[in-house]
Amino acid sequence: MLIAFSVAPSGVGTAAAENPDASVHDAVAAAVAVVRASGLLHRTTSMFTEVEGEWDEVFSVVKAATDAVMPYGSRVSLVLKADIRPGRTGEIDGKVERLEEALERREDSPS
Repeated sequence: MLIAFSVAPSGVGTAAAENPDASVHDAVAAAVAVVRASGLLHRTTSMFTEVEGEWDEVFSVVKAATDAVMPYGSRVSLVLKADIRPGRTGEIDGKVERLEEALERREDSPS
C-alpha cells in the first residue's frame, strides 16, 4: 500500500516554548526523520510524504511521525490518503513511470 500523509502542529507545544524561533519545518523534519529511519520506501515532496509498505508497518510509521510532531504544538493535524493494492510492490515509482509513459504516448500520437 501507498500512504501519502502530511502532519503539522498548531498551537504552542513544549518544543516551541523551548525554541520560540521554531517553525513548522522543524516539526516536519522530526516527522520525516522518523520516516527515513523506518527503512520503508518513501518520498518527501513540498506538501506530502509518501510511504510504501504493508498496512501495519506503514501505519506504524505514520503514528510514530505524528508522535514526533506532538511536542511542537498543542494539537496536530494529520492528512492522509491511501492507495491499497494487495500484492503490488514498487508502486511508489511504478505509478509515476506509468504516468510518464502515458504522457509520452500522447505526445507521439497525431492530433
